[in-house]
Parts: sequence; C-alpha cells; structure tokens
Amino acid sequence: MKYQAYQAHSDVMAQMRLFAQFAAEGLSSPWYSQYPGARKLAVACHVLAATEITHTRPDFGLNQIWIGTGDTGYEVMVEEEAAHVEPFCTLLHFKKEGGAELPRVLLVAPMSGHFATLLRETACTMLADHDVYITDWHNARDVPLHAGRFGMDEYVMYLIKFLEIVGPGAHMVAICQPCVAALVATAIMAEDRNPAQPASLTLMAGPIDARINPTKVNELAISKPIGWFEKNLINVVPLRYPGAGRRVYPGFLQLMAFMSMNPERHVNSFRGLYDSLLEGDLEKAEITRAFYREYFAVLDMTAEFYLETVQQVFQEYSLPLGTLVCCGRIVNPAAIRHTALLTVEGERDDICAIGQTMAAHELCSGIPPYLKSHHMQTGVGHFGVFSGRRWKQQIYPIVREAILSSR
Repeated sequence: MKYQAYQAHSDVMAQMRLFAQFAAEGLSSPWYSQYPGARKLAVACHVLAATEITHTRPDFGLNQIWIGTGDTGYEVMVEEEAAHVEPFCTLLHFKKEGGAELPRVLLVAPMSGHFATLLRETACTMLADHDVYITDWHNARDVPLHAGRFGMDEYVMYLIKFLEIVGPGAHMVAICQPCVAALVATAIMAEDRNPAQPASLTLMAGPIDARINPTKVNELAISKPIGWFEKNLINVVPLRYPGAGRRVYPGFLQLMAFMSMNPERHVNSFRGLYDSLLEGDLEKAEITRAFYREYFAVLDMTAEFYLETVQQVFQEYSLPLGTLVCCGRIVNPAAIRHTALLTVEGERDDICAIGQTMAAHELCSGIPPYLKSHHMQTGVGHFGVFSGRRWKQQIYPIVREAILSSR
C-alpha cells in the first residue's frame, strides 16, 4: 500500500509543480514586476518545480568528449550502443573513433536507487583513455514478472556474461555497492579459469567488509532483523506499470533514506537555489538544479536483490567470513591470481568508511603483492571518490595507471 499511496501523492504533486511552473513564468513577466514580492513568489515557484522525483533514466549526454588539454586537445564524437540487453540491464558501450585500440573497461554502476547516469562524470573522464562499457541497470518496476527473479546470483552472472562479451583482457571498475559482486564474479571466473577474467579489478568505495569502521548505513542495517526490512520496506509495483505485481524496494524510499542522513545539506542546497535565482545567478542555480534532476531520478530494486544485499553484505558479512555462497558454490577470493587489484577509499566517506574496501587485499591472498595497490584520497566523501575535481586530478590518474600497467 505504501507504493500506491506514494503514487497518489506523486500524481497530486505533479499537478502542483506544473501549476508552479506556469505561475513562475507568469510572475516573471514585466507586468508583475510592479508588485512587491512578485519576484520572490516566482522564484519560490521555480524552487518547488525543481523538487520533482522521476522514475525515468536521464540521458548520459556523452555525445562528444574532449581529448587532451588546451590547444593540443581535440573533440571526438561518442555513440551510445547497446552491446547486449538483458531483462534487468543493458550493457551500454560508449563507442568512439579509435576506441578499439584502447584498454577495454567494464564500469559497474551501483544498483542502489539511482540510475547508472550517476556515473556520467566517471564515464566521461575514463573515455579519454579507455574503451568504456557500463552496466545500465533497468528500473525493476518496468520489468515484467515473466522475466523472473533478480538477486545477487543473477547480478554476479550478469557481470560474468558482460565480461565475456567485452572479451578477454578487459578491466573492471566497480563503484560503491557492486564492489562485492565484482569481486565475487572475478573469484568465480578465476576458479573456473575463464579466459575473460579481468586483467585488473578496481574497487572504489565499496563495502567488502562492513564490520570495519561502521557508518550510519551499517548501523541501520544491523539494527533490525531481515524480516523487518522485508515487512516494512518491500512493496508491490502498482498495476499501471509493466512490472505490475513485482516485489521491489522502491527508489523513493532509498532516496528518503539518503536524504535523511544529512537533511540540513539538502535544505541549504534548496535555500541556495532560491538565493541564486533571486540574485539572477542562473549559472550557479543551474548547477544545483542539474544535480537534483539526477539525484531525484530514482530506480526500484527487486526485493530479492535488496534483501540479499542487506543480509549477506551488511548483516552476515558472508564474503569476509568466507561463508558467501553464489550460484551454489562457496566464493573463494584467494583463487584470484592473475588479476591486478586496486582499491580506492575516501577519507570523509560516511557511507563506506576507510578500511571497508581495502579489506579486499587480505581476502585476495592469491594475488602477488606487486599486483596490489591501494589509494586513500584525502578530503573527499563518498561521491568525491568518483566525481569532482579530486576524482579527475588525483584519483583517476591512479586508476588509469593501474589499468595501463596490467595490460
């Protein structure tokens, strides 16, 4: 019933935001400028219109990229190509001229309530030096019931299949939540001597061992039994959508959870948006609006994937304790011997704390020391690990070097 109630509220708010948008445009006309407070009311309407939660994947918008710096650089056109399509995910290829000669990289986007476009900046940065593929996860509420279940096992098998499609010698870069699945997939492929096992594996800000330096996210996961999460957070997709009847963890609930971790930040952001619009600083205002257009585009997860992630990763710590079973077999990270491993963490990460990702090194005891490296980036939080100035200038060069040195 929560989903139906949310949908009814969303429908009402959509009409209110549409009215606010029309009102803002009308109040911005010269005729209303003679009335005190008209401009402030118009700006308030613009801010209200910016609070829309959507369930449609935004565009990546990577139609061209700039290679090089300054006058020595040049523009290259990029084409989005669906290299392979599964019910729950599209393997998206950012195809560009000369890309076939560059290191092939599978960029594994998180399935944690947002679309893969959250990694737009990550993909854009990596495109300069790599042939980039990305896991473009589908919204579970749009996947019909006849497509079957999608849990951790299926997630791992998708990654293995995608690496096989990209081909031997490829590299895998996982960000946040999929670090666990990426490590599991690599371990299974290594044990099976799969020729498509990645040449290098980069794990960035992911909860390999959530027992280390627990954050609020970790504490919340262990505060209730798994039955509580299933009873209170799992909903059924309404009849109006293709995935009607599918049990999901709705993206709007995940968004609310994220925002509740730091509500003051979001209040201040919208207050700043109001001030920027009032002062006529449209460039600054658009930066805020662009961020929230992406942040408020939410994706539903299947119930089985969400519950298995909470239970196995955050409650039972199955991977670091050596008890994780995937596809009917015990996962053995020590089987990885030829894949180079790089882990990256952020000093101020309040979602995945320092040490949780680095724990992969101890688990991957079969990898020689000269193929292992770790980087802790000072001054960044969770999102700063894969976006922003420090990602581009300090973290990415390390990732690029790890990939190039393991070809």
